Amino acid sequence: MEPLITIKDIGRKYVIGSETIHALKSVSLSINKGEFVALMGPSGSGKSTLMNILGCLDTPTKGTYILNGIDVSHMTENDLAEVRNSEIGFVFQTFNLLPRNSALENVALPLVYAGVSKTDRLDRAKKTLENVGLGNRVDHRPNELSGGQRQRVAVARALINNPSIILADEPTGNLDTKTSIEIMGLIEDIHDKGNTIILVTHEEDIALHAHRIVRMRDGLIENDYVNTDIHRSRDAAKV
Repeated sequence: MEPLITIKDIGRKYVIGSETIHALKSVSLSINKGEFVALMGPSGSGKSTLMNILGCLDTPTKGTYILNGIDVSHMTENDLAEVRNSEIGFVFQTFNLLPRNSALENVALPLVYAGVSKTDRLDRAKKTLENVGLGNRVDHRPNELSGGQRQRVAVARALINNPSIILADEPTGNLDTKTSIEIMGLIEDIHDKGNTIILVTHEEDIALHAHRIVRMRDGLIENDYVNTDIHRSRDAAKV
């Protein structure tokens, strides 16, 4: 079976004035359907650049990226936007919710772009909110929700299109320890249902929830290994 994600010799450089910055030098990686991968590395390691490429928010300067059988390496902005909307669900550190919209409307938003009718949109959004434990908060706006509840809304929005992959960028970065454990438990539940998850984090304890850890440094993959501490971290999350 073909991997869900295959990237070969991916590089990304930025030219700023007379200086060329190689954010990614040469990265090759494959991720299978149903994997839970943590992408780690210090600031400047290239992990955010790699996440932007994996999420079709940016294109590489060199190399190829095959996502679910589609070569997305050199697509136009419009084509990338279509791939993002159908293949990828995003969860960000800052939640990125629309402040004037209810939880239900925020979750339904990706379906607007997908051309789904209003009745179906709201019905699917309500079910997805129920699945993340927020069935009683559908009409609340973001400022009426706690940080953890806001992140649950963001997770529901990421799930609404049944994406191939969920990209979580520092999903617990703005949350306290107790809420972080709850959100990681939710992400584990989503993974257990068969979803492929790529988690970007600089926190070791958060990375330990993943089954595989990819460490980056200076625009290269430094280490890529199976996490043998997975059961320990999961047991800690259940305490």
